[in-house]
Amino acid sequence: TGKSSEKTDVFGYGITLLELVTGQRAVDLFRLQEEEEDVLLLDHIKKLLKEDRLKDIVDRNLETYDEKEVERIIHVALFCTRNYPEERPTMSEIVKMLQGVGLQERWNELEQRSNEEERNCMHCGF
Repeated sequence: TGKSSEKTDVFGYGITLLELVTGQRAVDLFRLQEEEEDVLLLDHIKKLLKEDRLKDIVDRNLETYDEKEVERIIHVALFCTRNYPEERPTMSEIVKMLQGVGLQERWNELEQRSNEEERNCMHCGF
């Protein structure tokens, strides 16, 4: 809508987290030139995470890092960048999730819901 709100700020924060972890920009025109599908960093991260390629997500300049911490940051970023603003956490919830409070439960619930949606979609012929 072009209007600033807490939920758009949360989305921007999620993108910033992804940029920090990956060392890449939110929109990568190089990938566009290479005719790759995932020009947007967010789509690229989702694909790599689905393929369980965490090491390919992390900035190559980071020589050492805690995989659990990186995974936590990525999960929080993905919550922040949900398609529907009402599904995005508040900033206070983000702080708690970054501390590890409630994140795993929310992530498991989201994955379960996504799996159910995929199964339902398969049954409906899409």
